[in-house]
Amino acid sequence: MKARVYVMLKAGVLDPQGEAVRHALGSLGFDGVEGVRQGKVIELDLAEDTTEETVTQMCEKLLANTVIESYRVEME
Repeated sequence: MKARVYVMLKAGVLDPQGEAVRHALGSLGFDGVEGVRQGKVIELDLAEDTTEETVTQMCEKLLANTVIESYRVEME
């Protein structure tokens, strides 16, 4: 079984990496980019009996900093 965890900074939290990407895109001639938010995707290979609740606990304890980040779990 696989799980994907999508982690993004919460709205209102400054994203210096996203801003650097936006600036670089502008320098390369892509003028229509008004904002960039950068996140991460974590892919987990899990035992078949692993529940979404268990993955959520992983996120809460390690995979996401829930003070400044939000996350979404997709199970396959």
